[in-house]
Amino acid sequence: MLRSKSLRIAAVTAAVASLALVGCSSDSSPEASEEAGGLTLADVQEAGVLVVGTEGTYSPFSFHADGGTGELTGYDVDVITAIAEELGVEVQFEETQWDAIFAGLDSGRWDVIANQVSINPEREERYSFSTPYTYSPGVLIVPTDSDIQSFADLEGATSAQSLTSNWAEVAEENGATVEGVEGFAQAVELLRTGRVDATINDRLTFLDYETAQGGDIGVEIVDETDEVSESAVTFRQGSDDLVAAVDEAIATLTADGTLAEISARYFGEDVSVPEA
Repeated sequence: MLRSKSLRIAAVTAAVASLALVGCSSDSSPEASEEAGGLTLADVQEAGVLVVGTEGTYSPFSFHADGGTGELTGYDVDVITAIAEELGVEVQFEETQWDAIFAGLDSGRWDVIANQVSINPEREERYSFSTPYTYSPGVLIVPTDSDIQSFADLEGATSAQSLTSNWAEVAEENGATVEGVEGFAQAVELLRTGRVDATINDRLTFLDYETAQGGDIGVEIVDETDEVSESAVTFRQGSDDLVAAVDEAIATLTADGTLAEISARYFGEDVSVPEA
């Protein structure tokens, strides 16, 4: 994959660092509620269950199959279920809206969060995190055989972006004119019909769309940002023993190929480890 070395990558990196503050879902500054203490592995094993806060409406990470009427499934659901198995306990999911997910952890309604929570300095002041199980840079997407091959080539081009996302800022910082769209599917359609030259989005979004379409979608990734978003299991502070146990489980699941298998199921490739 091509990696631009131009000065404009600094602008891309700065914008993506800003994106990391919101994660792959939506922004939510954790508000203090009645605080619960940290957990140990012994606490969880004695209870026999790991209680997990998740959205249940965030495809392909945590959602209900069959149009919302089926079982809870998704990449994060499968990953944390495999982790719980390594810990020797059952997993119990508690579904909530994103805006309430940190408050539920704070108050002890659940033991951990598994919902694509990105690690950033603000959150690290309040919470503990496992080893990341998702790595995703921002990517530049263009029609197949486009002359645009790097962020530096966006000067004077038109990029399809949601006006409420930080990716629009990345496009503008690199000299592109932004064409507003409602989502990634619309951006791809504009690319296919030649109405825009490019779009910038999270790599996971591209892989999810590509996997769902099940074939050649007529567009490709040609460049990516240096900054990579990392998502991890989230714990209350003081849960160091449990964090260590989950880290060990993630290492085991990485070594035996389980995380790669789960990742390929949803994205067509392994997003559970950083690119070499």
